[in-house]
This record gives sequence, C-alpha cells and structure tokens, in this order.
Amino acid sequence: MSKILAFGASNSKNSINSKLATYTVNKIAPDESIIIDLNDFEMPIYSEDREKIEGIPEKALKFKKLISECDGIVISLAEHNGAYTAAFKNIFDWISVVEKVVWCNKPLFLLAASNGSNGAKTVLQIAEERFSRQSNLIIPVFSFPNFSDDFSDKDGITNKSLNDKFEIQIRDFKNQVESSLDS
Repeated sequence: MSKILAFGASNSKNSINSKLATYTVNKIAPDESIIIDLNDFEMPIYSEDREKIEGIPEKALKFKKLISECDGIVISLAEHNGAYTAAFKNIFDWISVVEKVVWCNKPLFLLAASNGSNGAKTVLQIAEERFSRQSNLIIPVFSFPNFSDDFSDKDGITNKSLNDKFEIQIRDFKNQVESSLDS
C-alpha cells in the first residue's frame, strides 16, 4: 500500500478544498492516508530576515518531513484573488528554504474546487506550472466547479461527467505512485 499525504490548501475550518482532498485520498488509499490541516502548521510570515534571526520554524521542518516520508501528495488548492491562499503560500515559502525540491520528487495530484463556474482554474494553473518545474512527472489536475451543487458528503461527486474526469486523474496518479515505488 502507498502512504498518501493530503490536504486542502486553505485554513478555513469549512474548506471545500479540505473536503475534496479528504474525499480524494480516501478513494486512493483509505488505510494509508495522512490528512493534515494547514491550521496545525501556522507559522510567522516568511521573510529572509526572520529566517536569518530565528531560523526555520519547527512546523516547517515537520511539514517537510511528512512530505519526505509519503509516497504521493494530494493537494486541493483554494483560490483567493486568483492565487494561493496566504496560509498555503506561507507554508510553501518556509518549506522551500528547507529543501529547494519542495515536493521531494513525489507524485502530485492537484485539485481545486470552488462554488463558482471557473472551478479555481487560475490557482490550479499557477500551481501546475510552478510545481512541474521540479517534477519529471506529468501532474494530474482536476478542477471542480460548482462544488456545492455537484458534491454530496454521502455520495461524493454527483455529476457523472465530472466524476468520470476525476476517476481518470485518480488512475493516472495511482499509476505514478505505483511506478515510483517500483523504481
């Protein structure tokens, strides 16, 4: 079995992206999933000056350790003003100084959900472009528009067309995880 790390890239307690990340990882590896809450990794805002004076926060090192110990990573990105949430961006900044290869060459599955018709595609595009610079894998991505209309806590993704696209991306991600374990 694969150990998959998953999180919604939001600090909202009612995050639809946290809900989507949890749903996704439970479909992939329900017994081996590690689901984290970004609120558990809140740190001072990154700055070079702070890093020089105070060093790297223990929470950044812990986050990076979770990444290094997993076999794959599921991130569901919330979109604030067309980009990452401040909570995610701050963690990303801190872990990037721990090690430049931020995601440790692990297979990634990027998702984004919104209640609007765009499905947070802008942040998804930003993340895919940025994260693919450090990966030799094609990163599966899934945009979920109108989340509240097409997701049920009981049934999952209720829109058949969206669910079919989602299942294809899950398959691609699982294949990448399995291939990385074989090599």
